[in-house]
Amino acid sequence: MADPAIYRPRTSEIPTEPGVYRFRDEQGRVIYVGKAKNLRNRLTSYFQDPASLHPRTHQMVFTAASVQWTVVGNEVEALALEYSWIKEFNPRFNVMFKDDKSYPYLAISMAEEIPRMHIIRGARKKGTRYFGPYSQVWAIRDTVDQLQRVFPIRTCSAGVLRRAQAQGRPCLLGYIDRCAAPCVGHISVADHRALAEQACEFMGGKVGPYLRNLERDMRQAASDLDFEKAARLRDDIAALQKVLERNAVVLDDGTDADVFAQVSDELESAVQVFYVRGGRIRGVRAWVVDRPGNATEAELMEKLLQQVYSESSEFDHTARIKRSAKSVDDVEHTPTSAIPSEILVSTLPTDATAVRDWLTSLRGAKVDVRVPRRGPKRALMETVAANAHHALRLHKSKRVGDLTQRSAALTELAEYLELDDAPLRIECYDISHTFGTHQVASMVVFEDGAPRKSDYRHFTIRSDSDTSLDDTAAMSQVLERRFRRLIAEENRLVGEDEDGVAFASGPIDHETGRPRRFSYRPDLVVVDGGLPQVNAAARTLDAIGIDIPIIGLAKRLEEVWIPDDEYPVIFPRTSPGLYLLQHLRDESHRFAITHHRKKRGRALTTSILDQIPGLGAKRQHALLKHFGSVKKLKRASEEELCRVPGIGPNLAATIWSHFHGENIE
Repeated sequence: MADPAIYRPRTSEIPTEPGVYRFRDEQGRVIYVGKAKNLRNRLTSYFQDPASLHPRTHQMVFTAASVQWTVVGNEVEALALEYSWIKEFNPRFNVMFKDDKSYPYLAISMAEEIPRMHIIRGARKKGTRYFGPYSQVWAIRDTVDQLQRVFPIRTCSAGVLRRAQAQGRPCLLGYIDRCAAPCVGHISVADHRALAEQACEFMGGKVGPYLRNLERDMRQAASDLDFEKAARLRDDIAALQKVLERNAVVLDDGTDADVFAQVSDELESAVQVFYVRGGRIRGVRAWVVDRPGNATEAELMEKLLQQVYSESSEFDHTARIKRSAKSVDDVEHTPTSAIPSEILVSTLPTDATAVRDWLTSLRGAKVDVRVPRRGPKRALMETVAANAHHALRLHKSKRVGDLTQRSAALTELAEYLELDDAPLRIECYDISHTFGTHQVASMVVFEDGAPRKSDYRHFTIRSDSDTSLDDTAAMSQVLERRFRRLIAEENRLVGEDEDGVAFASGPIDHETGRPRRFSYRPDLVVVDGGLPQVNAAARTLDAIGIDIPIIGLAKRLEEVWIPDDEYPVIFPRTSPGLYLLQHLRDESHRFAITHHRKKRGRALTTSILDQIPGLGAKRQHALLKHFGSVKKLKRASEEELCRVPGIGPNLAATIWSHFHGENIE
């Protein structure tokens, strides 16, 4: 650990303006990001008597080796910059709220030529309208089913859409009137987009006017004796009312608001939010975070609001469009669509004024952040708080079992394999191929007994001759490439690795503070195979000077082999340590075979087209994109081939002649 007195800056050197500061460790990794109204006052507080610091702060200060700061114009800028750095560097000592699960959203992709309505999880995309989140997938599927009765928007994937366009006939949903079938011209693209815009307006809260228009049209159709149309409109109204009934009215005044309730104990904090639009609950979401001992509920609430609304508006933060925008696309790119005018919280954030100003700048209109004191909004806050209490209890009950099992597995591995400490980072390698062709390898990483998918890697096996390497030689190649790169980064070498990837000046990129690709040294290496495989892998590590424990896991009897040991280590069949190794091995196999299938599929597709003279990679891609498959390409006439960009009459004739006469089914 570093002595804070060594890197402490002089007090006179620290500015008194607002700003954001970063603590870095000896490797240059950012370990903490904070903001302050007065940088001098805040930073000097970290270098007071160590005995008076909170244990977490004490650990951070003694882990750090340097501190840097950036002066900004005001507290609002500091708030925005602080979160952007937290997200970029992911500092280990900062609080980050994490969802207890991935929530589904109803998405309408307005950026596509033919908008699509579908269910989605994960990161947002620009040009897509999102509604939710929903707590259950079945609820959103039922919503889509009801909406399609009134707004028959396409829900098919891009591949299904292209196939329908090529064949000239719609899918099943088009035949049963659950899709307007713009793919075959049953409705124009412009009219289909108008349907999507109406659906967005309805889900966005403009319910009353739309229902009144439908009721007026229904009565008019009945008076015109067009009873079929009147009945259809009646059913449409019933379907939309069913959608609305699933979203209970909680605020009679039709308020748009986000309601945050926070519940904390000594170790953790849970937050629940209800998204209320037009007085109705449109979605719910929950977070759970490990609570630092010195963090107050007000500080946690500030961090939460900072994270939620930075995520909500980051994909359109460059747009500042007027609130009077007319089209749905304009509304989507307007930050107002993600931030309501009223945010109700159980505890005011630490610097409520700065948070209000920051949210107002993001929204482009006034945002009120307050604690409800009475009336329906207070009652709603109590309901949200009750849900937060339940979420915290559920999280604790799940986490106790999960952490206990993972801890027992790591402890058992250390005991059976005679390791000095529990292996907190484990890497597992596997080889995949088809009769020696298209050889690939996978590297999966588990940290603290759980997968760390951001560190997964795959390798393409290289061979100097026409014959492929056997599995043992391929494994040796992969391990050598991986650990030579590790040595280069640890020794701060500059150059390119054998994969042609540039590396420079150590395991940490000092421009960004983020670790490089292969910067972390594992505590245990696992290879798929028995004693011959693990002995070969151990010789490879010894040859390049790497001293890391390595084992092999044989599939037949689930035996664990240690290099040069005559007999394997036998774990009990119910052992949590064996289960963890099996999980590692299976995950490595899955990751390897997935990459292998993709590579093999690309190779099989292009190998057929490679035989056609004059047909390069770009034109192959254009043909496959236009026709969707080689089978359809074979059936195309010369005239159809000429419609593809880059394909002239002579080349079209060559392609047709190449396939002509084959038995095409």
